[in-house]
Amino acid sequence: MGKIRVAMYVTLDGVMEDPSWTAPYWNDEIAKFQLDLLFASDALLLGRITYEEFAAAWPSATDEEGFADKMNSIPKYVVTATLKEAEWNAQFIKGNITEEIEKLKATDQNLLVYGSGELIEALMEEKLIDEFHLMVFPIVVGSGKQLFKEGIEQTELELAESSTTETGVVISSYVPE
Repeated sequence: MGKIRVAMYVTLDGVMEDPSWTAPYWNDEIAKFQLDLLFASDALLLGRITYEEFAAAWPSATDEEGFADKMNSIPKYVVTATLKEAEWNAQFIKGNITEEIEKLKATDQNLLVYGSGELIEALMEEKLIDEFHLMVFPIVVGSGKQLFKEGIEQTELELAESSTTETGVVISSYVPE
């Protein structure tokens, strides 16, 4: 059975939106963590907004480590009710997303979720997330879209791993209990 892994940048006050605030804290430790996570994944699972943002930015990106090549070549499964034309190595998931995602997991694919707040909420409701990888940046931005919205069902998680970068970013990995 494949796993669904969520990788998310978040501020101390829980904001995940527009992560331009990550730049001053970015370093080789975060880059390696992200590279390892991506290379351990078989496909991306994205919401429409994140897919559109990534599809606009990544196809022209390059780097020596191969991150951009992997991002561009890996299959993308996009949960959308509105998109009609798939590009950037993508397939759309429409209709019963729980059923479709369960089918993907059954194929032994490890799926990585970036961004995609509404998708994460839906996956949490169905208890489909196997790992949370949170990179908590030492900044409070005061407003913006929260990773976990008010009223979400209580979910117990177990800390699997944690480290702190030289720039003060806490990288924590959690699994549902």
